[in-house]
Amino acid sequence: MQNFLLIITLLLIGMGIKRLAIFPKETGNILNLTVIYISYPALVLLNIPKLVFSSKLLIPAITPWVMLVFSAALVLLLSKILKWDRAITGCLLLLVPLGNTSFLGIPMVRAFLGEQAVPYALVYDQLGSFPALATYGTLILAIYGAGTSKPSLQKSIKKVLTFPPFIALLLALLLRPITYHRAFTSLLDMLAATLVPLVMIAVGYQLQLKMDKAILSPLALGLLLKLIIAPLAALLLFRLINFDGELVQVSIFEAGMPPMVTAGALAILDDLSPPLAAALVGIGILFSFLTLPLLYQLL
Repeated sequence: MQNFLLIITLLLIGMGIKRLAIFPKETGNILNLTVIYISYPALVLLNIPKLVFSSKLLIPAITPWVMLVFSAALVLLLSKILKWDRAITGCLLLLVPLGNTSFLGIPMVRAFLGEQAVPYALVYDQLGSFPALATYGTLILAIYGAGTSKPSLQKSIKKVLTFPPFIALLLALLLRPITYHRAFTSLLDMLAATLVPLVMIAVGYQLQLKMDKAILSPLALGLLLKLIIAPLAALLLFRLINFDGELVQVSIFEAGMPPMVTAGALAILDDLSPPLAAALVGIGILFSFLTLPLLYQLL
């Protein structure tokens, strides 16, 4: 509950400073750029080297990737049927498969499933959602972002390779055998801690309660896919293969988290339907108050 209240407060701060009309119109993008070039790379460098790989962790490690493929396929199918434009399709491809499995997911797992389940939530986030944003997310941005025309393969590859979080991911993997100096770790801690406040304030700044009718349908379908269909599909999959236990419960619960705030920031920054991206993040968090307790009852 504390994290929910914190997120809502940050959203309200963002909405409030927009009403003050003393901040420039580019405030949201400036905050997002700070996250992309400073906060998120620091988080990658801080957490990736801490991963300890083990065969028993395959369930929470693989589940987010299965959910990513499943969700992305449904978005592409709906896009073809409903004839969404490239910006809306790219926005949904980025936000529907990627959930808020860290800032919201870990506290919610702790609250509903207990402290002993938190390490499995960390695996889900650090081996699933986290690298998926830096790899899959970068690819989606390269293909759909910054314009409506389809980019060339060369430009897409260049955009992936020069994306700051992806560069940080490669560096973090190379630096895994090395122990960071205490001062460097403290610096990364400080920079990474700015990610959630900056992103949520930026989302609040760019969130519009009066939304264009054109985004209402993709917004409703996107939240339906993310908050209800994806976790129910994960639940059904594990029931069919007769898997159960705490690892499975955590994986299903994390699959039902609302859209990732950092993915929303990336979508807004790359002009992938910014009103839709802000709404998916902000309204998705609010609706998760209802869907997560219901999902827990099914576990």
